[in-house]
Amino acid sequence: MMSSNKMEDPYYVLGIDFGTSGVRAIALDQTVTIQAQTSISLAEQTTDSWQNALFELLRKIPIDVRTRLRAIAVNGTSSTVVICDAQGIPLSEPMLYNDDRGASVLDMVKQLAPPNHTVISATSSLAKLIWWLNQQANINSSINSLLDTSNYSPQPKSIQSLSTASSSLLHQADWLAFLLHGRVGISDYHNALKLGYDVGALRYPDWMTPIAAQVQLPQVVEPGQAIAPIRPDLAAQFQIPTQCQICAGTTDSIAAFLASGAAQPGDAVTSLGSTLVLKLLSTTRVDDSRYGIYSHRLGDLWLVGGASNTGGAVLRHFFTAAELETYSSHIDPNQDSPLHYYPLLKPGERFPIQDPKLEPRLDPRPDTAAEFLHGLLQGIAHIEVQGYRLLQELGATPLQQVWSAGGGANNAMWMRMRSRLLGHPVLRSPHTEAAYGTAQMALRAIAHPGSTTVSP
Repeated sequence: MMSSNKMEDPYYVLGIDFGTSGVRAIALDQTVTIQAQTSISLAEQTTDSWQNALFELLRKIPIDVRTRLRAIAVNGTSSTVVICDAQGIPLSEPMLYNDDRGASVLDMVKQLAPPNHTVISATSSLAKLIWWLNQQANINSSINSLLDTSNYSPQPKSIQSLSTASSSLLHQADWLAFLLHGRVGISDYHNALKLGYDVGALRYPDWMTPIAAQVQLPQVVEPGQAIAPIRPDLAAQFQIPTQCQICAGTTDSIAAFLASGAAQPGDAVTSLGSTLVLKLLSTTRVDDSRYGIYSHRLGDLWLVGGASNTGGAVLRHFFTAAELETYSSHIDPNQDSPLHYYPLLKPGERFPIQDPKLEPRLDPRPDTAAEFLHGLLQGIAHIEVQGYRLLQELGATPLQQVWSAGGGANNAMWMRMRSRLLGHPVLRSPHTEAAYGTAQMALRAIAHPGSTTVSP
C-alpha cells in the first residue's frame, strides 16, 4: 500500500477511451510521453459492462503509474446516453449513439428546436431523452387506464405532460466519470451539444425550458475541467492518490482529433473506426441538421463535421483483418474501381446525406474479393470527399490536409487512394488513439489549472 498520498514528480495523467468494441487507456507524463497503455474488449454495451471494464482497466495500469496519477479523463461515443435516478443509478439500459428510436418523437423535437438545429435527428441525445420521457408518460397512462378500465392507445404526449423530475440524463462519458468522482449530473459541452446546449453562449437555450422543467439536465462545464477528486474508496482500492482529479470528458471523435496533431484552420481529421467521422478545424461555425452537420467549440475555433454510418463495420462484415491486409495489397490506389457502392450494413444514413431510409448500394458483386474490397474502399472514400466538399460549401474553412485516425489509418494503400480523390495530403496521425487525446486534455487541466473544481 502507499505510504503517503503526497504528489511526487514525475506525475502522470490517464486518458480512457470507451469505443464501440473496446476500451483503451493511455498514461502520459508531463512531456506528453506515453508511460503505459492497455486495452480490453467490450462484449456488450450495458452499464454493468461499462463499469466492469472501467475498473478492470484501472487494475491493468501498472502500480508505479497509478500511484502517481494526478488526473483522469474519459471519453465516450457521442449521443450514447443513460437515464439515471438522483443517485446516478441507471433506470434503463443505455441508448447507444446509433439508436434511432427517437424518430417516433421527432415532431416533438422539431416543435421545440429552431429549424435545422443539430438536435433535429432521430439519434440526438435530446431525441432519445424525449422518447424516454414519452415512454414513461405512456406507461403511467396505461396503468391509469387499466385502473379506470378504459381503452388506452399509446400516443406521443405534449412536452408539458412528460415529467420524471427526479431523473437525469447522463452521456456515457458523464456516467463513467461519475463512477470515479461520485457527483451526479455533470457533463461537458462537447457531449452536451446534441442535447441542445448552446456552445456559443455556453448555456442552455430558452427553448429548452420545457424540458428542464420535466427532467434534471446536467450541469455543463468545459471539457477537461477538473470536477472533483477520485472517490476515497476507489483511491484506496486502486492505490491512486486521493488528490487525483477526475476531469470532464469529451466524445471519442474529438479525442481522436486532439490526438492527431491537427492545429490550424483547414486541418481535418477523418476517424476511420466502425463509422466514418469527419472533423474540420474552421474559423466559421456551421450547423445544419439537414445534412447531419454540427460544430463543436474548440477554444476560439470550431470543429465542424459529421458522422456517416459507413466505415470499418462494413469492411469487418465482409473481411477479416488478415483478408483486408492481403487484398489491399492487390489494389492499385491510382486506378478507379468501376463499382459505385454506398457501403452501409442497413438502410439509413446521417451524413453527408441525412436519410433514414437510404438503402445500401453493394451490387453488382465482382468476381474477386480484391475487386469487391476496392469498390468498398472507394465507396467510403467518395463519401469522405462528399462530406468535406459539403462542409466547405456551407462556409467552413477550406480543407488543406487530412490526418487519419482509427483502424483505417493503418491501410497505406487506402490513404493514397483517399489523397488522390480528395486532392489534398492524407497523413497518418502520429497518435491515432482517442485515449491519447483524452490524456492530453487531462494533462492540460493539471499543467494549466486555470479552471478549478466544479462547485457543488
